Amino acid sequence: MKLNRFLLATIIFLSATYAFAVNKKSNKIDMPQRVINVDYSAEKGAMNTMFKQCVGAGRANEGLRADWQQQLAYVKKECDFKYIRMHGLLTDDMAVYTEDGKGNPQYNYMYIDALYDYLLSIDVKPFVELGFMPNALSSGKQTIFWWRGNVTPPKDFNKWEDFIRNLTQHFTERYGVDEVKTWYFEVWNEPNLSPGFWTGTQADYFKLYKYSVQAIKSVNSNYKVGGPGTAGAAWESEMIEYCTKNNLPIDFISTHSYGVNQGFLDEYGHSGTVLSKDPMAVSGDVLQSRKEIAASAKPNLELHYTEWSSSYTPADPVHDSYHEAAYILEKIKQVGSSVNSMSYWVFTDVFEEPGPRFTPFHGGFGLLTIQGIPKSAFYAYQFMNKLVKLS
Repeated sequence: MKLNRFLLATIIFLSATYAFAVNKKSNKIDMPQRVINVDYSAEKGAMNTMFKQCVGAGRANEGLRADWQQQLAYVKKECDFKYIRMHGLLTDDMAVYTEDGKGNPQYNYMYIDALYDYLLSIDVKPFVELGFMPNALSSGKQTIFWWRGNVTPPKDFNKWEDFIRNLTQHFTERYGVDEVKTWYFEVWNEPNLSPGFWTGTQADYFKLYKYSVQAIKSVNSNYKVGGPGTAGAAWESEMIEYCTKNNLPIDFISTHSYGVNQGFLDEYGHSGTVLSKDPMAVSGDVLQSRKEIAASAKPNLELHYTEWSSSYTPADPVHDSYHEAAYILEKIKQVGSSVNSMSYWVFTDVFEEPGPRFTPFHGGFGLLTIQGIPKSAFYAYQFMNKLVKLS
């Protein structure tokens, strides 16, 4: 009898506890809800796909590796990037330029051909970054990164122009005018970060652009050339003004932005970075760039952000975190149609600016780890690509 009374008391207690929990749950459900009204009859138009127009990669020589190529094929299949941009196309590990004993240029495009043949075989076009300086053509010995990209101006600008003209002619003969007309030629990378990426002045960079654009346009006036590929949305108005005053062609403005509060360069990932609390970090730069172009003498220029991410350090845990996906989606939404491409830096952790890495999650820039493991950032682009297919 006592046992029955105990069981009854226990049942009543548990029932009351359950009822209290349900009541608490019900109270939560009764809280005011956010309501989103969608008018399916109102369409703005086709989805803007600028987010998958281009993606970054470390340097050209890494693109000769089997694992790099396998990962790019996978990212192409899942995210459908149209172009790829990378450093180091003209550095000595690509063996493109030497001189004989009399100082006569000798050109060799065997490695570039192997790389570009592969890119085009999987339907990825090159966003050609002209840099860094071949040692035989350089005016100094200053380099950047573990793989030592030479960042000095050419010792002879006429030889540089002849080199770029020959390279452009080679592209034309190998891939055809119609194909190369769809490419972009960007002169150098972040020349405003001196002496990091460029030991010359702004005037020296503009001179490099002049000789480069003359070379490319002499092969075909319809080939697309632009710059300045600066860090922090710098030199945009000055670039347009220089080209206008000197009657030089320019087809697009390119620049970079990262969502951090300090500096612009963390070469080996030692200095650390602090994410900006500004809700318009990165996207605010993009919108400002579009305003500067609109107010310029060339208001219809294309705008390409050829590098962007949350952080510019190659050892930042945020790149490997789940927060990165939300960060990407927010910035893509904020910039809207103000930009022609937003090239995420980069698609893979097969990336050796600070030297080879030996752990799978080291804070690298990539959408994939060295071993090809997808990070949250990869899924952001994969899901956006699926959304395009559904629209």
